[in-house]
Amino acid sequence: MSHRLISATLFMALAFAPVASLGQSQPKGQARVQAGQWAKGDVRPAAARTPDKILAQNLAQAPAQPRGQTRIQGRVVAEPEAPLPAPTGLQIDLRNQMRQFIQSITAFARRYNRNFSIITHGALELLIKRDVVDYNRNSSIITHGALELLIKRDVVDETRFAAARTYMKTIDGVMIDGLFFGDRVFGEPIADDIRARNLRLTGIAKNNGLPVLVMDYGTDHKTIDESYRLNREKGFVSITVHAPLAELGSLPPYPKRPFGEDSKSSLSLKDVATFAYITNSAAYGRQSEFAMKMHGTNYDLMIVDVLHGRKPLSKRAVQTLKYKKIGGRRMVFATANIGAAASYRYYWKSTWREGSPDWIRSPMRDDPDSHYVQFWRPEWQRIISGDTKSYIYGLVALGFDGVVLEGMEDAYRFFETGGEEEEETPAAPVAAQAPAPAPAAQ
Repeated sequence: MSHRLISATLFMALAFAPVASLGQSQPKGQARVQAGQWAKGDVRPAAARTPDKILAQNLAQAPAQPRGQTRIQGRVVAEPEAPLPAPTGLQIDLRNQMRQFIQSITAFARRYNRNFSIITHGALELLIKRDVVDYNRNSSIITHGALELLIKRDVVDETRFAAARTYMKTIDGVMIDGLFFGDRVFGEPIADDIRARNLRLTGIAKNNGLPVLVMDYGTDHKTIDESYRLNREKGFVSITVHAPLAELGSLPPYPKRPFGEDSKSSLSLKDVATFAYITNSAAYGRQSEFAMKMHGTNYDLMIVDVLHGRKPLSKRAVQTLKYKKIGGRRMVFATANIGAAASYRYYWKSTWREGSPDWIRSPMRDDPDSHYVQFWRPEWQRIISGDTKSYIYGLVALGFDGVVLEGMEDAYRFFETGGEEEEETPAAPVAAQAPAPAPAAQ
């Protein structure tokens, strides 16, 4: 694997240096499908596994927006200090380390674009601080210093947590997969206890002024209609997609026009009533063809991978994506995994492997080309948002309006439990029911 050195004098956003060919991903297991229309396979199409190429000429011309004061929801705040390396042992507050990491990403991005938006994908647990600390998959320990109670780790007890309000003031929205219909048993309703937990957490987000974006899964028209109805009742913005997240290479075939679409401009997340998520755009052909195809829709928000096949999207393609079919503006976000390092990304060096450097840990079970990282380490955080060669700076310079941060929950749970958790057998499908109202944050 070769790694191209990046000149420190280049004021560019994102250098995508070529790397060697990658190994094949281990196949994932099969999942039941609605009407036999889809089955799980390799999680990343071949085009998305090919090496990145340098497009510095596109990025070097991207002038940084003037540096200024950091603002969070319209207020000037002091920039948080970079998190220190976490100590070893079970007393690490990994979730707070992740909160601090996300806050530092926000502060960095807004030096260059004060309106740059941050959405967190998953990791809703970061919205609360609990006095119950759990590092075991099945049970947690310690309430007020005593072994008084064993509880399910993910139970949210409104009497035992405080909302992480400072953290919530830093981000601009949250996204959750499978709130009502999931992909583990594709298109089937989520179990009552899991749904109730997630509704409490999304309710906390909404009650604290954060837009909630929901991605449900299914191909049956009745499922899609029901998902939209349930999410609309809660005030959430939703889409029901027809394949797992890693395989989303096209827009949903139903409905032909998204529920609630309009041609009005959407200049902030508060304006967003519809969104689309494309994780692999290579099937659309050239960048210009992909951008024009998306331009022919009226989604308020487009979420895409910065890579189109082997190359990052150009500034021109990003700018084209920002316009709806009838001319209204929309927001365009990229994605960034901040919990795992991928050997097909520009930052990966030929000498890197598990344990070298020591903050690179085990490969992921379903994606061996990606490795868990000690996300609290300064070395990794500099790659994500440390300087003008970092990932986030590249997204800002390309003209993206924001970023969807991914990989947080998998990362902190990996280190909390000492490894990847075993997948549980999905519960038997249950009938969809209208959930109870989410409580206000305490």
